[in-house]
Amino acid sequence: MERRVLLNYDAETMRTLEKQGYHFVGKHRHSAVKSCLWLKKALRGEGRCYKGKFYGIASHRCVQMTPSIFCNQRCVHCWRPIEFFNIHERAGEKLEEITAEIAWDSPSEVANACIEEQKRLVSGYKGFKRTTEKMFEEAMSPKHVAISLVGEPTLYPYLRELIEEFHRLRCTTFVVTNGTHPEVLRRINPTQLYLSLNAPNEEIYKKISGANFWERILESLEVLREKGGFERETAEKIVRKEEEVGEDARRTRTVVRITCINGLNMVHPEKYAELIAEAMPDFVEVKAYMHLGFSRKRLKRDAMPSHALVKAFAEKIVDALRQKEEIKYKIVDESEISRVVLISSGKEERFLRGAEQGDLINSTSIEHHK
Repeated sequence: MERRVLLNYDAETMRTLEKQGYHFVGKHRHSAVKSCLWLKKALRGEGRCYKGKFYGIASHRCVQMTPSIFCNQRCVHCWRPIEFFNIHERAGEKLEEITAEIAWDSPSEVANACIEEQKRLVSGYKGFKRTTEKMFEEAMSPKHVAISLVGEPTLYPYLRELIEEFHRLRCTTFVVTNGTHPEVLRRINPTQLYLSLNAPNEEIYKKISGANFWERILESLEVLREKGGFERETAEKIVRKEEEVGEDARRTRTVVRITCINGLNMVHPEKYAELIAEAMPDFVEVKAYMHLGFSRKRLKRDAMPSHALVKAFAEKIVDALRQKEEIKYKIVDESEISRVVLISSGKEERFLRGAEQGDLINSTSIEHHK
């Protein structure tokens, strides 16, 4: 008999999520795909999401998915029903012990099921008067996968293999993590790795996340620094490693994402700057909490800051960063409709070469990681 973790969701909860556009795939239904609003807009010629504006990602060719609907935090701003899909990690418990209680689909099953479901969803736009034949044909050949829909992807025990599977399918990958499993982050090499940093200190972190993993998040910031090619020279100084990276050796790009919640975490920009300086990411995204989904049951609408407030807070973080590091972070772009500001270190070209065609794949071979 297959072993499963005992969670509080039932058929009614699943139907509610399906009505909201979540399409569960695979035999064990722990993975899901959802058509992004911007995919629909792009197919109708109505613009593209901020990932397109910031990094060149083609919105109509992007698959928004998760390999794990489960999460180990209870963030107040999350739009999913955290009450039903939460995994309670006990102190000292190993990740393998937790995930062993869940029946998981294989990486190839998850990847193929997500791509096929995306194609099925896109097929409904064929013949739509504002969707050109070229756009439709491109959308039927997905080239980017955002592993960010709901849940925490590092709980899926084959995340490294899943990323490699998508790369085999000639897709770029963005992974968004809460940073609670740094040992997993060390093993994976997506095209771009996001770490959600939604508090400047442990006290606010616990209030927002309903969890107690602050030390793990600090370790994950170190992992981002390592992936960026930096090492600590002294307690006060972080420097880039001496070895040169060849033209074809593309490393994982790193991003710290701060979700701003008015009245909760838009404080101590200098503390955020200290944490960012520990990670030395290529980019920092400062983004507004959006009053959507199940988060409306936990937060009031005024917790959603305006774009002007988000930008002003981002500017304070940049000012604090400039006091600390040789690499001078600066604001390089913004998307007012999405209420997000992009900060760049300047050490990495932000537009992904070949992103529109999906030709930018991590050059690190699969064999290298085995």
